[in-house]
Amino acid sequence: MTALLLRSLVARPDAWSKHDPNHNNRAGLNRVQREKTMKAFMMAAAIVAGIAANAANAAPLPEAKPDEVGFSQQGLARLDDFFAREIAAKRVPGAVVAIARDGKLVQYKAYGQLDPTKGTPMPLDAVFALASMTKPMAAVAGLTLMEHGRLPLQARLADYYPAFADMKVGVPQADGSLKLEAQASPIYIHDLYRHTSGLMYGGRPDSSSPVARQYPDGTTPAIEGDTQAFIDRITKLPLAHQPSTVFEYGFSIDVLGAVVEKVSEQRLGEYLAANVWRPLGMKDATFQPTEAQRPRLARPFPNDPLTGKPQAIKLLDTPTKSDCGGACAFATVGDYVRFGQMLLNGGELDGQRILGPKTVHHMASNHLGPEIKNNVANLEPHRGGFGFGLGVAVRTSEGLSSVPGNPGEFSWNGAYGTQFFCDPKERLVVVVGTAAPGELRKYYREQVQDIVYGAMVK
Repeated sequence: MTALLLRSLVARPDAWSKHDPNHNNRAGLNRVQREKTMKAFMMAAAIVAGIAANAANAAPLPEAKPDEVGFSQQGLARLDDFFAREIAAKRVPGAVVAIARDGKLVQYKAYGQLDPTKGTPMPLDAVFALASMTKPMAAVAGLTLMEHGRLPLQARLADYYPAFADMKVGVPQADGSLKLEAQASPIYIHDLYRHTSGLMYGGRPDSSSPVARQYPDGTTPAIEGDTQAFIDRITKLPLAHQPSTVFEYGFSIDVLGAVVEKVSEQRLGEYLAANVWRPLGMKDATFQPTEAQRPRLARPFPNDPLTGKPQAIKLLDTPTKSDCGGACAFATVGDYVRFGQMLLNGGELDGQRILGPKTVHHMASNHLGPEIKNNVANLEPHRGGFGFGLGVAVRTSEGLSSVPGNPGEFSWNGAYGTQFFCDPKERLVVVVGTAAPGELRKYYREQVQDIVYGAMVK
């Protein structure tokens, strides 16, 4: 309404005078006065337009100068230099980075290009395909149900989807065949959060199991069918390990998302929108980008900069038929830094409580006991010294990892080039968005963490 009024007055600065009953008495209003009035209205219009533009790209958290929260401005400038070099070398199209300490942003910048084939500049509100950074959000959805007494960790998965009770464990034989054995113990909901269900992904380089050849990749089931079709498909396959014995990265949290749908009687995206995304103001978080969001989707180079082979992020142009909790969500870096800050705050942000602080502490604790084989370090080169909690990796010791940090740090990343970590001891949240689906994404994760900690002086 205000904008419409201003536009009307700018277009017709004499509008008020023509409706003034004393118009004839004021006919002497000279041209200079009218010009001054015109300028005033134009200035007001510019202010309104500026407020609207700032609202569109408003900082997702309060902002602070680096030295106010223990960072060196010079140290953070190394991040600018790093991405400038990488973008100039055409190794990554662009990036958005958010760094927050003590709940305040010290770095919130966009670099390079959103779409390298069109040359579109990277905006702060670029929308990224999150891949496995969907998993912590799906885990939070499950934990909200746990807090309401509707989804305990020791519930049996077969209580929700009975076909899981009949899955066999594939034991590799010397001749390359698989011997199928019964489950020694059932799959529990707990196993889904910590990837000890025996379910896996196909096509991953970090597993040598012959069972992997029978599994689809992470997004194919969601592209090809609904949630029940996914369950029907996955339960016909063998498990890679006995439940509760080995960390094996795979479809566990996709199945958790299906359980959330069963318990809540909503699609996962609907449940997350009502219980996580909208309360936190994560306005672009979704499983199905709208037509209005599509021009802001971050896209990769057509060819992998390392290998020269074609690469793509299929979900950018191929809609899913189900909301896969393991790999299929989209959001901005600004959205996700609010999600991370909520976790760092113990489950609350801006007066909106999503989880209780004790639940968040339980989520970010290591759940791989000595009886479970810990393969977390097989996933990424810098994961030495990490265990796994409820949907997030958890640093358990000093040293071992190739990147700085503290015990208690929790994190997870996405195969399309996104990165997220929280360090409770340093009161730190970092989120990075790139469209870099090749192996280079692991290089960026390590370099960004090195630079961030190197810039911390207090």
